[in-house]
Amino acid sequence: MPDLSSPLLAYPGPHDVTRVELPNGITILIRSNFTTPLFVLQGYCAVGSLQDPEDKLGINVFTANLLNRGTRNRNFNQIFNLLESAGASLSFGGNMHTTSFNAKGLVEDLPSILDLLFDTLTEPVFPDDQVEKFRAQLLTALAIRAQDTAEMASLTFDQILYAGHPYRNPEEGYPETVMKITRQDLVDFHRTYFGPRGMVLAIVGAINPKQIGEQVTNRFSDWQNDLQPEQPILPDLAILPETIRRNVSIPGKSQADIVMGCSGPTRNSPDFMPASLGNNILGVFGLMGRIGEVVREQSGLAYYAYTGLNAGTGPGSWEVSAGVNPENVEKAIRLIHDEVTRFINEIVSVEELEDSQANYIGRLPLSMESNSGVAAALLSIERHHLGLDYYQRYESLVQEVTREQILAVAQKYLQPEKMAIAVAGP
Repeated sequence: MPDLSSPLLAYPGPHDVTRVELPNGITILIRSNFTTPLFVLQGYCAVGSLQDPEDKLGINVFTANLLNRGTRNRNFNQIFNLLESAGASLSFGGNMHTTSFNAKGLVEDLPSILDLLFDTLTEPVFPDDQVEKFRAQLLTALAIRAQDTAEMASLTFDQILYAGHPYRNPEEGYPETVMKITRQDLVDFHRTYFGPRGMVLAIVGAINPKQIGEQVTNRFSDWQNDLQPEQPILPDLAILPETIRRNVSIPGKSQADIVMGCSGPTRNSPDFMPASLGNNILGVFGLMGRIGEVVREQSGLAYYAYTGLNAGTGPGSWEVSAGVNPENVEKAIRLIHDEVTRFINEIVSVEELEDSQANYIGRLPLSMESNSGVAAALLSIERHHLGLDYYQRYESLVQEVTREQILAVAQKYLQPEKMAIAVAGP
């Protein structure tokens, strides 16, 4: 029996999360919250940009954004009016590994939203006018990206770090690949890759788990797609043999953006928590950590400077981002390089680690205050196989990290002489 007095039971876990696996491969996660009459539904299908053909990059994003623009049973206006009259929302997005969906509304409207979700996932028709409308929107977004120094530095960094790896490709594709995508391509992509296997659905709100579980089962259990392939196996990521730098010229800009770094751990790696706490110390906590203190506060070289640990299903990245006056690019790169070098040679202080641990533990309740936060947490632990009791163990996982572990993972992943460096600016 769990200790019912434990404050850890305020977090989602085996004691209050209903988990159901359907025979067709769908996983359902349900948690009640009767403090509000609303529900949040979040989830994903196991189809992403990894399935994009090289000559039609962006097709998964294209497909995802057309799912709710017309089905065999409802046209675009009918879908819009249904959501508008209920004060509800339903949106889709394409990601590297998944196609995500997100819905919100009053609990009384949840059955009709489940019907609409099933309809949009299984019976989209990709109307010609909506195809061309979204193509125009996507091409506009790509034109804006090409003039954004931060976006172009990030894109170029990925091309360097993930050379020869699927992660090198942007999820939205390029103008020339988006222009090649036809309506029939969207139909074929959906028919082949969208299916129930690997789909995960999290629902949080003023709901009865047994009742909602039955409703989801009734709507989704018969969905089958014999064409749906297994997700592709990711190749190993080759470590850069030396520092590789590329500059992207964008005339007329008053700022240059720098992204530099190395590969990082996956989300379910034992290295993740020490690396995450280390990253917090290096360039997040307070005024952007050590990097922010040295590059921005002390030297005044950057408008912003911080670090990021991007960890997911495949090889992650541990990177530093900075926005600087173009005249300060070289100085900023040298300072960042020196600070990263110091980080892998000197153990962090007791105070730095304790402050970061307190920060991690203290901000967890805030992330669980909303239905959306809980649903996102449930999806994360399911996706990365962290276990339903992850948030009961979370405080211990954070407190168990030592200074020596942070130094070890920093030395494992951060290699100052083998960094990817991308600079975009005038």
